[in-house]
Amino acid sequence: IYIVDTTARGLHHLVYEVVDNSIDESMAGYAKLVQVIINTDGSVTVEDDGRGIPVDRHEQLSEELGREVSTLEGVMTVLKFGGKFEKGAYQTSGGLHGVGVTVVNFLSEWCEVEVFREGHVYQQEYKRGEPQGPVSRAGTTKKVGTRTTFKPDSQIFQTTKFLYDTLHKRLQELSFLNRGIRIRFQDARNNEGEEFYYERGIVEFVEYLNRASEAIHSDVIYLEGEQDNVGFEIAIQYSSEYTENVHSYVNNIHTHEGGTHVSGFRSALTRSLNNYGKKENLFKDVPPTGDDFREGLTAVISMRVPHPQFEGQTKTKLGNGEVEGIVNSVFGEYLTKYLEENPKSAKTIIKKGILAAEAREAARKAKALLRERKGALSGGGLPGKLRDCISKDMENCELYLVEGDSAGGSAEGGRLREYQAILPLRGKIINAYKSREDKVLANEEVRSMIQAIGAGIGTEQDISRRRYNKIIIMTDADVDGSHIRTLLLCFFYRQMYELVSKGHVYVAQPPLYRVRQKKHVYYVQTEEEMKTQLLDKGLGDSELDLGDGRVLAGEEMQRLCRVLSNIEEALLALERRGIALKSHAMRFEPTTTTLPVYHVFSGHREYWVHSRKQLDALIEEEQREYGVVFENGVSSDDDATDGETDGDGDTAEVDVTRERITVIELHEIRTINSGLDEMYKMNIDIESLIPQERTGIEEPRYVLRRGENEIPLEDLRGLLPAVRAAGEKGLQITRFKGLGE
Repeated sequence: IYIVDTTARGLHHLVYEVVDNSIDESMAGYAKLVQVIINTDGSVTVEDDGRGIPVDRHEQLSEELGREVSTLEGVMTVLKFGGKFEKGAYQTSGGLHGVGVTVVNFLSEWCEVEVFREGHVYQQEYKRGEPQGPVSRAGTTKKVGTRTTFKPDSQIFQTTKFLYDTLHKRLQELSFLNRGIRIRFQDARNNEGEEFYYERGIVEFVEYLNRASEAIHSDVIYLEGEQDNVGFEIAIQYSSEYTENVHSYVNNIHTHEGGTHVSGFRSALTRSLNNYGKKENLFKDVPPTGDDFREGLTAVISMRVPHPQFEGQTKTKLGNGEVEGIVNSVFGEYLTKYLEENPKSAKTIIKKGILAAEAREAARKAKALLRERKGALSGGGLPGKLRDCISKDMENCELYLVEGDSAGGSAEGGRLREYQAILPLRGKIINAYKSREDKVLANEEVRSMIQAIGAGIGTEQDISRRRYNKIIIMTDADVDGSHIRTLLLCFFYRQMYELVSKGHVYVAQPPLYRVRQKKHVYYVQTEEEMKTQLLDKGLGDSELDLGDGRVLAGEEMQRLCRVLSNIEEALLALERRGIALKSHAMRFEPTTTTLPVYHVFSGHREYWVHSRKQLDALIEEEQREYGVVFENGVSSDDDATDGETDGDGDTAEVDVTRERITVIELHEIRTINSGLDEMYKMNIDIESLIPQERTGIEEPRYVLRRGENEIPLEDLRGLLPAVRAAGEKGLQITRFKGLGE
């Protein structure tokens, strides 16, 4: 109920929830900068320069729990506790059901919150939602704001790998919707990043959406205002495209299904354009409808509603009736005035609607003509190149759309003729997104698909008449194949949307590997799955001689390999920083079985620190002894000043003699330390991961035995490759490049 799901969609929603809190601070006028970082260990850091979450004692919660509890801990651990639920805290706010940051905390393996407030840095850590101690104070600062770092729990989510493009799209969207806010996005895994800042907000959003299209009027029509405590921003522009592209939002939440704000907008648009066209006597034979007037329209509607009522649990459709009336009235009045004052643009927009109406009429005639040709729209006649299946039971039948006759021949040889049909398509079909409906229907490949499927198209579609339960797009995994797949998906979305929405359209995902073991052949989908299978197979009858009289096999061997697999990427990330494990191991703390997590520079002094508690103590000591400035990892000019800043934010007086502390957090060390802890429980130390210098006469430190074969190992980092290599014996592994293979 509190998170959409545990797939990649729900994973990214965790980031959105934390960012939404920062955006709320911005909407309330307290924050101007939001920073989002994907760290090397897969955790995410979100920081803003807002007021900072209060850290003082919370009386009611302390009395209820019988211990000292801060407001910060309440925000992080109690549902619906945050500032946005206090009366008048925020006029409007986004976020998933208003419980975002609390749920993020409980769905994370660990979470760390740092608050910069009232001249001090405060910090608290959590593991799977449970505080690991009270709020601690960690030095002084001139910064304000909140920094939240969390790592999603792999025991809950199906994947914990954040996608750069997914987060990039949402963060850019938020920057468009909240003009003047600066959002910095960085992916430390591969050093990608971008900064978003849009002074004109959704006007630039519309220009961005139309960047690949030709606008038919130069200016973006923009309206902003407030009525009855409901704020609104609307920006529109027409292009030469043939589709409607409307993006609607309420309190920064993307309302995919629209709602009353979109209904009011469409009514106002149709009424205003109709009235102007009639007044100027611009309409002739076929009067445009509302759909005609929205052809080529790009619009962004952003509402600020104090008490939004969303239909459904996912907040995708606004239900507030009063909003429809406000948008209808205000936008209708504004657009009417715009059309009167800009007759050239007005007539261009009206002409666009008239052309759409004429195309609609032409498409109607084309459909009628197709019906006469053996009932193409209803599947009365079948295309000659269709290699149909034998069964007439629609629920079990599948239609494969393949590219070209050669692929059709390959598919023909591999299909089950009882229920699998093949339809080869020549070349790339017409772009249904950029072409008028009559031209789409005139395309031979499109007509073949319509005939074969038999469900009709557009408003005349009836999917109960379809001949196949699954329509499967099967193209090569190359650039041309991707293009053809995109064009087909575009056609189905535009002309057979019900087939898509009801889950009857599929994309074939070819396996990456074919594995042959004697006469048995099977397929493996991904690289990770292949590694896992080879590891499992290699472990089957393997044992590891640790050289101290102990031999690992069975479950103990599996346990060690699982630990090594978990830290494999983290060790590589550490070395990419230029830190060799051999040198870093010299800083290992055996009492806590941990490597240092923080690299600290204080003036000319350098420290390696193992825990947050040690770091806080070090910072206080450095500030007390040397008067250094602490900015928690970020060196800022503002922190080196004893003076004020001028009106432009530039430093007026700078004391360059003051030293400062810089803290670099090695995020991947958390993963490594967790693995080392598991290894120490097995009485295997960190030295086992480091190759030792040999003179050439000593016995190898470790030996992997598999049957009569013995494989010497210099260190345990070589164990996984050796086990996988052992698992590969007796297998013929083929790596595919595309479906044509």
